[in-house]
Amino acid sequence: MKSLLNEIRRTPVLWMLIFVPAVLVAETVAPHSHTLLFVLSVLAIVPLAALLSHATEAVAAKTGDAVGGLLNATLGNLTELIIAITALRAGQYMLVKASIAGAIVTNALFMLGACLLLGGLRYHVQEYNRAGARLYSGLLLMATVALLAPSAVADLDLVQGEAVMRRLSVGLAILLIIAYALGLLFSLKTHKELFASAEHGEGEEHWPIGLAVGTLLVVTVLVALVSEIFVESVQKAAETFGMSPAFVGFIIVSLVGAAAEFAVASSAARKDRLDMSVSIALGSASQIALFVAPALVLLSYVVGPSPMSLQFWPGAVTMVMIATVTASFITSSGRSAWFVGALLIFIYAVFALTLYVVPPTGQGTG
Repeated sequence: MKSLLNEIRRTPVLWMLIFVPAVLVAETVAPHSHTLLFVLSVLAIVPLAALLSHATEAVAAKTGDAVGGLLNATLGNLTELIIAITALRAGQYMLVKASIAGAIVTNALFMLGACLLLGGLRYHVQEYNRAGARLYSGLLLMATVALLAPSAVADLDLVQGEAVMRRLSVGLAILLIIAYALGLLFSLKTHKELFASAEHGEGEEHWPIGLAVGTLLVVTVLVALVSEIFVESVQKAAETFGMSPAFVGFIIVSLVGAAAEFAVASSAARKDRLDMSVSIALGSASQIALFVAPALVLLSYVVGPSPMSLQFWPGAVTMVMIATVTASFITSSGRSAWFVGALLIFIYAVFALTLYVVPPTGQGTG
């Protein structure tokens, strides 16, 4: 417990944990104050995601490379997954799909760009391992092709098209999860030496395993509770702020969910450990595309009011494709400077502005 208190004391973002009891109390006292609940839940999720990240790192450090890598892969995006499952149960499929597409684009453009920018402001030129970037870019490209496939049957007869879309989505979901598992096998087992440069032995201290597991369990429950409040309040709060559910999912949810990973990645970039930053940014994007998205499609048959397909609105697929191709192109050289990061952030800003001014209508809701 002392380790946890010390971590909270020296990490400013964890001071925001005060918003966790605040949002739970506000939900009891003023359940119809949707705007207040929305703001408080967003502020509460950020430190919870940071705690989740610390606990995951501590557990992974005690379990060895293979199991640790698997834990990071499955728990690294747990915040986004819990929010998405909560929205899935509520039938808010536009919010779910927007958060999936947004998480991919946010990690591949904003997080990667911010890391390249912050690192480049301190170091004239930075280098990093291209092997990991090539693997994640290839996985992302394959996942984007899978997202494009449902568009081919989108114009079929309504009854037949809906049945075909569900079968196609389930098939694609299974293929993506298999590709995700093979990617883990490749990077953690058969060719792990290619990714060795991502490891920098600095002897960092980690929490005791008991504290880490306990924190993981408690924080997971708290994230689920806060996510429930967030999803219940998001629709009316978004209307108050003039935001569509697509914008909230694509920008707000993805930025909040990636807060903890962004803190780690940006810190690594400032320490000239850009290979770690690139691995976190593109690795997280590929996890969303290859594991979280297909898992949600399969879970929709169990927890959703109706099955969810992998058919996204055309703009989302276009943005994911552009983000994937851009990230692949940018990271192919293994070298970077600050202006490259600035360009990636500007592309992300163009997407955010477009989505805010011209929200999607109709498509991507089922």
